[in-house]
Amino acid sequence: MKKRLIQIFSWPVFAVLTIMMFLTLPSCHDEVSSSYTYRTKIPLFLEMSTVRESDIIIEPSKPLDNPGKIYIYGDYLLINEPQKGIHILDNSNPSSPSNLNFINIPGNVDLAINNNILYADSYVDLLAFDISDIRNINLIKRIEDVFEHMFVDLEKSTIITYKDTVMTTESEMMWGWGRPWWGMERSDALASFSGSGQNYGQGGSMARFTLMSGHLYAVDDYSLRVFDVNQEADPKHITNLNLGWGIETIFPFQEKLFIGSNTGMHIYDASSPSSPQKMAVYQHITACDPVVVNEEFAFVTLRSGINCRFGVDELQVVDIKNPYAPKLVKAYEMLNPHGLSLTGDYLYLAEGKHGLKSFNVADVMNIDKNQLEFLKSMKSVDIIAGPKSLIVIGPEGVCQFDYTTPSKLKPLSCIQVNNPVIV
Repeated sequence: MKKRLIQIFSWPVFAVLTIMMFLTLPSCHDEVSSSYTYRTKIPLFLEMSTVRESDIIIEPSKPLDNPGKIYIYGDYLLINEPQKGIHILDNSNPSSPSNLNFINIPGNVDLAINNNILYADSYVDLLAFDISDIRNINLIKRIEDVFEHMFVDLEKSTIITYKDTVMTTESEMMWGWGRPWWGMERSDALASFSGSGQNYGQGGSMARFTLMSGHLYAVDDYSLRVFDVNQEADPKHITNLNLGWGIETIFPFQEKLFIGSNTGMHIYDASSPSSPQKMAVYQHITACDPVVVNEEFAFVTLRSGINCRFGVDELQVVDIKNPYAPKLVKAYEMLNPHGLSLTGDYLYLAEGKHGLKSFNVADVMNIDKNQLEFLKSMKSVDIIAGPKSLIVIGPEGVCQFDYTTPSKLKPLSCIQVNNPVIV
């Protein structure tokens, strides 16, 4: 008998397909058979009424298993565990972050914080938590059925989730339920804004939640949802806007929303925050697409991959001085770019399994000639240039760097994960 060792991605969260190989001498009939043992996600159908009956539990701190979104709020670092909940760490000293507690939230993927109120999704619901006392966190509101795209049966309020399962088969790949799904990128929106009495946190470039002008904006695969959060503890769902398909990320800047999709970057005027208006769509070939911006340019990473199969691997610089007519300035070849973070003239770019790059982008026509570092050992998916440190999330953990000298990152700390995956 022979067995083989393979690793692949999984959808909707990363899973690792592990197949162990050994070869024995064939019998006199030279018969060879193969079996495959792998860890995957199998679907489970749940009714939301059952999910809501379960208490949201604030648990003691626990090790990271499969980190997703990262978010900074004051001295706290929040790390999402996809579909499970949110770790909260004391990050007052980035050289030695301390794990405080874990909010158990079934179906959680995204988060944002406004004046000590944490907003988090739980499958189809939006939850609001009071975190003013980080040791005594309370759920204060649940808005039901606002992310209805998650329903597989709206009439019965049924959703689908996935359970880690070890399976063995005589076939090399299974198609259908229980198969290894392809794609899923970890994601977050670099949004650190304070205004009109609001005090917001800061996320990464691949977020689907962001805050601006007393409003929470949330994107799914095809729409933008708008919530009024001027009364922080009492969020109100206002409207949904249809954006098309393949929507991935959202980034706020100067009363505008920059929304990344598989096929381009959408720009919305949010000067009237309750009713954003489309300004333009910058189109590109099909590719995974996070974006960050400054006053003049949008920096967009396009990535190839199983879920972006027609994509290219490059950094595009888009002129947005006239947001009604964005235009490509120049494209730079990359290896497999994921998230990115912009601070002043410095751009930090996650190259997936290839590492972490930094550039001086003051001259957008010569970014390739102004690369500062390429840390090939730092596998990275997303980045936040925070007030105290550069926070980098990758398949093996969450690491922080002193970036006081932008051209030379100084390692501060790393939080390792129990279940490292491939990017």
